[in-house]
Amino acid sequence: MEGFNMHGNEESGVMGRKRVMVVVDDTSHSKHAMMWALTHVTNKGDSLTLLHIVPPHQGPEPSCSTNLVNYLGSLCKDCKPGVEVEALVIQGPKLATVMSQVKKLEVSVLVLGQKKSSSLLSCICGSSGSSCTEEFVKHCINKAECLTIGVRKRSQGTNGYLISTRWQKNFWLLA
Repeated sequence: MEGFNMHGNEESGVMGRKRVMVVVDDTSHSKHAMMWALTHVTNKGDSLTLLHIVPPHQGPEPSCSTNLVNYLGSLCKDCKPGVEVEALVIQGPKLATVMSQVKKLEVSVLVLGQKKSSSLLSCICGSSGSSCTEEFVKHCINKAECLTIGVRKRSQGTNGYLISTRWQKNFWLLA
């Protein structure tokens, strides 16, 4: 995906570094998004921030959250050593926390894992439930001040990903 390569002016030796942020948790769609960002968006010298958000009403579980992001960070470093990996665990409301971190860290690309949503579950649990990521992803795509990409791995047996951005919904990308 050439559009993501930001190399700047090669004559002057200036390299444009991207800061890519992925919202991670212990779900498979989150891990697929992280690996997709690592293999399709980041280049040597870029920064990858793994953001894990602990809901405000949940008691702090620092060891579980820290272990998760450290494990995922290790996977990223092993997979692509030239990318600087940073892991953050923040307690707060999910959408507001993501938006504030995008702005604070000057994120270039935000990558979010998507899963096939169930319309019944979406109606029941609203946008904050773990099974209702679709609404959260839509809000981030429409509100974030950077390129935001929703990534969903195609079902077993078919290769590729469904990619959603502000301009393109459910675009099938072979990988």
